[in-house]
Amino acid sequence: MIYLFGLSVAFFLFVLILIKKQKGRSDYVLLTWIGVIVVHMLLFYMQYREVAYQYPHLLGVSLPIPILHGVLLYFYTIELIRKESQITPKKTLLHLVPFFVLIILAIPFYQLSGDEKIEVYRQAGRGFEWYTAIQSSTFVFFGFAYSLASIIEIRKCRRQVLDNFSNIDKKMLRWLEYLAIGLAIIWLVSAFFNDQVVFGVVVLFVLFIGFFGINQYPVFYSVTLSEPTPTTIKSEIPVESSPTEEAIDNTEKYSRSKLRDDEASVVMTLLDKIMANQKPFTNADLTLNELATSINVSPTHLSQVINTLSGKTFYHYINTYRIGEFLKLSSLPENRKFTYQGLAQQCGFSSKTTFNKYFKLQTGKTPSEYFGVTVNEMA
Repeated sequence: MIYLFGLSVAFFLFVLILIKKQKGRSDYVLLTWIGVIVVHMLLFYMQYREVAYQYPHLLGVSLPIPILHGVLLYFYTIELIRKESQITPKKTLLHLVPFFVLIILAIPFYQLSGDEKIEVYRQAGRGFEWYTAIQSSTFVFFGFAYSLASIIEIRKCRRQVLDNFSNIDKKMLRWLEYLAIGLAIIWLVSAFFNDQVVFGVVVLFVLFIGFFGINQYPVFYSVTLSEPTPTTIKSEIPVESSPTEEAIDNTEKYSRSKLRDDEASVVMTLLDKIMANQKPFTNADLTLNELATSINVSPTHLSQVINTLSGKTFYHYINTYRIGEFLKLSSLPENRKFTYQGLAQQCGFSSKTTFNKYFKLQTGKTPSEYFGVTVNEMA
């Protein structure tokens, strides 16, 4: 029953994604992946119920399919987090080499008669132990490899997110990392348990994909980073601060940048003045691109300035100002009628979790500890 339930859920997810409007590149990859899962689970269920023995030509069709799950997880990951498509026909064929190799190695089985195929299956692969050994080792090796590659891509993406967004609540892709870890666990389970146990875990895996993946937007969907352009500064502004020790570590990262030190100092001073006077950080969805446009600086150069001279990522830099603004507003008597949540939202925070995290990071205390129990709690 659990396998039929998982198959039904997978098919339902396939239909939902198929009829989804305004599908992006990642949606088409996810649609393909869910389709492969439906076919894989259907073939397994037919074999499990011995229905496949009535159609012996279907036996063996699923032999190379598991290798596709790791490939499609990786494709889905890079399409979700990268601004430009990375899936070309040449790269696709390269990633599918193990899949085709398993098909070629299975040709001796495919050439058997229907009765011979049924006998092999009923005897747990007798006569094809060599194929089972190669198949299992290939699945485990490439399964772990693609899961690891996906996790690496996700963590690289997080660093880019911190340098481009001031609100990252929906962009850290922790669920996708858990998905990659989950797939690795399935490969591990497959090495020690039979297919019934493995496909029981797959049902949970499908539910996880459906819950998190179906409404996931690409991380950089609304952001296009422009190439570096010369930074034009019309006035000389004295330097008011020096780089922190953490900022010095960023100098190697921008060693090839054409932005001069004096220009970077002017940009930083100008930026601090804009932050203090215009308070763009109160926009919860402020991005590096938007801030760069407002001061006529390329996003790449602005990121360099913030990283090297403040020693912070864009995300941390903006949230530091938000906490400062919150402390200022909360000190005013007329604002005591507001909750922490209300004031935090005015300062640009979109979630209680992020606010609490940065408040404690900057003050060393939670809001309740800092202000005392008589002050309104954050709703």
